[in-house]
Amino acid sequence: MTIRPFRVLGLQQIALGNLDKARLRRLWVDMLGLPVIGDFRSERENVDEDILALGSGPGQVEVDLMAPLDPAKKPAVHETPLNHVGLWIDDLPAAVEWLTAQGVRFAPGGIRRGAAGHDICFLHPKANDAFPIAGEGVLIELVQAPPAVVAALAPPGP
Repeated sequence: MTIRPFRVLGLQQIALGNLDKARLRRLWVDMLGLPVIGDFRSERENVDEDILALGSGPGQVEVDLMAPLDPAKKPAVHETPLNHVGLWIDDLPAAVEWLTAQGVRFAPGGIRRGAAGHDICFLHPKANDAFPIAGEGVLIELVQAPPAVVAALAPPGP
């Protein structure tokens, strides 16, 4: 195995899905007190999303509350209550290139701009013959960490 040309710096987000986003807000916003810092709506991704913040500064974790715009369409963001986890990556293009070469399966769409404005891509939850390594049932989002997050979270090294 070659040397990994990137580092996972920390948890960037968790994304929770439900048919009724108001039910998620009742717990996460009304009961637990997480502030809403943004929203995102996309016909292409079939999602109506509230973006919440857990913590602050470079270690802040995004909590996304997601409901489908149309429950009959894909992607079905509500069908797994824990929709996906996001990981901060210090060099997303290098990560995608290296992981693909190692046999990791990515979901369609490639690297693109995500709801919070960072470049993202997704590891597929299911492996196949061509790509035998995947999320084992969990969708995993890789998120390009901005320079401040890299500086704050990167472990000291040579």
